[in-house]
Amino acid sequence: MIALPAEPHVPGRTPRPDPAVFAGLAGDAALAAGLHAFRHGYFWEAHECWERVWAALPPASAEREMMRGAIQLANAGLKHRMGRPDARDRILAMADAALGEAQRRGGHVRGLDPAALSASLAAIGAT
Repeated sequence: MIALPAEPHVPGRTPRPDPAVFAGLAGDAALAAGLHAFRHGYFWEAHECWERVWAALPPASAEREMMRGAIQLANAGLKHRMGRPDARDRILAMADAALGEAQRRGGHVRGLDPAALSASLAAIGAT
């Protein structure tokens, strides 16, 4: 697990977290850290964690598509927080398409529940 900063990073508004926070983060630890960050509204940090998972998955795999959708959900949450509803809505549509494609192809990433992520994002107020 990573230590979350006192407040979520919002580009142009809050300080960027020290890159050392993410150093050496990979695999299941990166996935879990991203879930923790996302559930607490730390969307930029979730994206940073999940990008490491995404990059390690086989190209064109259903699992990589699922991680792409999760990353886009985090990005949509960040755009919402930044007051950019058009960007949020555009990215939410891309996330929905990626997650739908991953599910259609039988993609599964242990511990990642796209429906729960979407519900969590809605509860935070991003949709």
